[in-house]
Amino acid sequence: MDVSLPAYEVSAFNTAAASDNKIHDDAVAQRFGFRGGLVPGVEVYAYMTHLPVARWGRHWLEDGAAECRFLKPVYDGALARITASAEGDGLALYVDSGGERCAAGHAGIAADRRPAPAVDTMPTAAPPPFAGRPPASEESLAVGRALGIAPQTIDAAALADYLEAVRESAPIYRAEGLVHPGQILRLANQALVQNVVLGPWIHVGSKVRHYRAARLGEALTLRGRITSNAVSKGHAIAAFDAIVVADGKQTIAALTHTAIWRPRQAAQAA
Repeated sequence: MDVSLPAYEVSAFNTAAASDNKIHDDAVAQRFGFRGGLVPGVEVYAYMTHLPVARWGRHWLEDGAAECRFLKPVYDGALARITASAEGDGLALYVDSGGERCAAGHAGIAADRRPAPAVDTMPTAAPPPFAGRPPASEESLAVGRALGIAPQTIDAAALADYLEAVRESAPIYRAEGLVHPGQILRLANQALVQNVVLGPWIHVGSKVRHYRAARLGEALTLRGRITSNAVSKGHAIAAFDAIVVADGKQTIAALTHTAIWRPRQAAQAA
């Protein structure tokens, strides 16, 4: 495959500096050993998706797959450089910032030709009232627990704000009224945030399979199930599988999301 994609450079922006996840706050992140608040992994993933869209266009948004692993933090205001190289029938993707390899992944057109999973392949689970969420724990994030989110509808104004925040320059989203793939992955973060009370936590990787592009004005929900929750190198790490559903009737994406819900620094301080 001939790949001649130029590197894509972004001035990274910490969209979550004021969020409840204090790993994005400079003071808290520094206590955890980082230089400052971390740019969210879902936004770093958004930067990465620019190149597969440049390579395949809408085809990738409708029938593409990707995976990403976050290796080192990307910091607010730093230059993030995204590069691609041929890997099989797809692209190997890399994010470098501050002289370090910060993320790696792969994207391509999905080889799996099976249709989208039926909506009822994942359980329905409305999130609890926000004030009534249980603390994150081995029990509240137990294997088999169903995760759901409140419906979210992305309109043109929300899309414009998001594209500015992630410094996206591709015209396809505004021109065709399409939701950005980074906004799809943000729903996976909401599956955690809306179901449990978390301390500082870190998104470490995801896999995504698109079945069609999400359109502005659709009510998007997520149905998921915890698949693992274990301790590795002192970090408590949970993973879940999920589908993203449009207007309650069509699966438009499937994903696997992995996060450190209790970093070892927090466990050691407890």
